[in-house]
Amino acid sequence: MDFLEQFDRATIEGIEPIAESDQFAIYPVGSDTYLLVQRHGAMPWTALRLSGDGMFRVGSLLIDAMRHLYRDVASNLSPNLRR
Repeated sequence: MDFLEQFDRATIEGIEPIAESDQFAIYPVGSDTYLLVQRHGAMPWTALRLSGDGMFRVGSLLIDAMRHLYRDVASNLSPNLRR
């Protein structure tokens, strides 16, 4: 895993992302390697280079974090807590 603070956009020129949102995209760059790119309009782009295995491991961590966040948000919305 590498963090690329100085990311050259030419690195992904002509490569179709396999997943994208308004500010993030994941690009396959060969040899079981992927770039998670933050494509922020007002800032220089940055990227995280991950292996395929790394993508699964990071994905699993993100799912756990989202579950934790959901529990916190859902508990604040509980009818028992409303006054």
